[in-house]
Amino acid sequence: MAPKGKKREVISSSQALPPNWPIFRPIIPPSALFLREILSNQIITIPNFWPSSLCATYVSFLSSLPLVTTPGEPKKGDAVRVNDRYQIQDAAFAKRLWEETGMKDIVMGDVQSEDGLQLDQGARKELWGGEVVGLNPNIRIYRYSKGQFFDQHYDDSNNVTIPSSPSNIQARTTWTLLLYLTSPATGCIGGETVFYPDPSSASESMEPIAVGLETGMALLHRHGAECMLHEGREVLAGEKWVIRSDLCIRR
Repeated sequence: MAPKGKKREVISSSQALPPNWPIFRPIIPPSALFLREILSNQIITIPNFWPSSLCATYVSFLSSLPLVTTPGEPKKGDAVRVNDRYQIQDAAFAKRLWEETGMKDIVMGDVQSEDGLQLDQGARKELWGGEVVGLNPNIRIYRYSKGQFFDQHYDDSNNVTIPSSPSNIQARTTWTLLLYLTSPATGCIGGETVFYPDPSSASESMEPIAVGLETGMALLHRHGAECMLHEGREVLAGEKWVIRSDLCIRR
């Protein structure tokens, strides 16, 4: 049986200086972005969130970071995860990712496309779980090479502090954010994120929901108490690169 949850991740690079992240250029204008609902109140994507050229720039840059391979035998209660990862506490990068890419505009509804999910402000607040204040400063980089995967698990919700002026914001994470930098178009085969509906809250005939990789696509899925059981399937060829953060609400 899959673990009931995964323990909070240890910030292994909390004392390290943040890397010199590349600028976000070119970038897709917020007016061209939209929320695509995969499963109501659970799984949402933002197609073409980053252009392929920016994804390629980041893959090249991220390859130079000191990635660490996760152990093959997890601690008791943790899901099996085999990948290479880099983790850093970087509030400045989280703020840039939130404000300079269109993420804030599309999540908050400041700019709405005629395509995709149409929500008023009240519905957005209910969807995200409260007043969204930004992204988790805990930035994680994942690389899955051939044969690597993340077994079935749940994502925890965490309390975080977002640096701000005049006072820091006390927040809680509610949705996982995964930004895919590679896909079959770049030679990455496999690695889909698969969600398993809970038979107790939905039809027992519901099949697993597989979200395939698309270069530059952002995937948001609810976590914490309402998280769906999910996994990252084994990569069969190429490399799967992901930037991970979380949507945060005020607490």
